[in-house]
Amino acid sequence: MRIFWILGLVLILASCKTTRKTSSSSSSYANYQENLSSSLPVYPDYRAQMTSKSSIGSSESTESIDGQLDQVQASLISKNKSEPYFSGYSVLVYSGIDRNKAFKTRDDLVMNFPDLVPEMQYQQPRYLVKVGKFAHKIEAQKSFSEVKSQFPTARIIQDRFQREEFKTLNELNQQDAEGQN
Repeated sequence: MRIFWILGLVLILASCKTTRKTSSSSSSYANYQENLSSSLPVYPDYRAQMTSKSSIGSSESTESIDGQLDQVQASLISKNKSEPYFSGYSVLVYSGIDRNKAFKTRDDLVMNFPDLVPEMQYQQPRYLVKVGKFAHKIEAQKSFSEVKSQFPTARIIQDRFQREEFKTLNELNQQDAEGQN
């Protein structure tokens, strides 16, 4: 038993022996050098290019893409005009199954906000009362903030609208009849 105690004491003393400190000072790295030029990107000299362009006297860029941008823009405009519907935003004031409440909401909107034109839709089984046809959400924000004071459940929703050019004769006749009444 005594041997175990002596052996344990020797092991403890051996493990507590101070280790020799390695020299890791900054002076050992003072002479370190590495060439990274092969992995770095190479940029053209901007000042030299600007002075060479200004000496030529040309005000137009040699890499002008204005014509190409005009062509792309014209093709996008014609594509958009050929689509019968466009996506946008409107303010949904009422959504529910109660027909009378939908009509009351529409009438309240007309009375309280004469500058806004409410539109009522029926999508089975619910009635929707919407205000406005906006291309961007930020445009709908003004109408939303006005309506929100009287109708706290109002919200801005994504919607699809039919372009005026694509309305059928039947729809146009209905609008004319409503306008005459």
